[in-house]
Amino acid sequence: MAAAAMRPSMGALGRISSSTPSPLRPLTQTASLSTTAALLKRHKYREARVYRDNSKHRGESAIHRSGTRWRLSMSDEPLPRPVPRNKLPAIETDPDHGLWEFFQNRTMVVNSPPEIAKHGRSWTAEELRHKSWDDLHRLWWVCAKERNRIATANWERNKSGLGFGEAEMRERDNAVRQTMRSIKHVLTERFYTWEDAVKVAEKDPEVDLTGNGPAFTPSNFLEDSDAAATEGEQQAAEATEEAVEKAEPATAATPESATIPSSQQQTDTPRL
Repeated sequence: MAAAAMRPSMGALGRISSSTPSPLRPLTQTASLSTTAALLKRHKYREARVYRDNSKHRGESAIHRSGTRWRLSMSDEPLPRPVPRNKLPAIETDPDHGLWEFFQNRTMVVNSPPEIAKHGRSWTAEELRHKSWDDLHRLWWVCAKERNRIATANWERNKSGLGFGEAEMRERDNAVRQTMRSIKHVLTERFYTWEDAVKVAEKDPEVDLTGNGPAFTPSNFLEDSDAAATEGEQQAAEATEEAVEKAEPATAATPESATIPSSQQQTDTPRL
């Protein structure tokens, strides 16, 4: 009760002490501070720069979709209305267009799993070693085309949410990728063989890699030609000798006119 009764007197003492100046504190005069624009405005001097933005589109934002700041007028022309899908004209397409090759079947977006599983095994490196460069080139692009078809079918299946054929497509894709891996292996082997052949040719005097003349000039070419000419002459001489030997008996069988006896001598000769 005593504390409650003393509260008003203590508050009054505080107001009295704050209103009466203290002898220890110096007397200072303070001006009243106002927060209005007129009092807070900075002093403008002659060389001051103007930071005012004169852009008419200030405040418009395409990101925040704030729109334009000014009202726009619209004409009374009727706006076009969208045409229903069933009333649109049919779009003519080329039946032989190249993009049709991305689909395995033109009537169906995705084949059934049994049809997807109908594929052969992959090519082995041993089988591809016997193929030419053109065959390997064609087979590579056939595999690339098949992989494009597989990727298109997977995209269509995921877009439609069909939920089948994923395992079969994975097996088909693995077979195609194994064939392409074998083609790369064979081409790498041929490249290494070519490098070894170039190293051997650089040390071979019969091979010219400069490109200024024939690439291969065997050293025994002239020897072989001389030997062939000698053999031809010998064969011609032997043929001539055989012809002479065959002509000698025919010449001996023909009697000369001087050795034939006259008719008088034949009559005088007694017959036995």
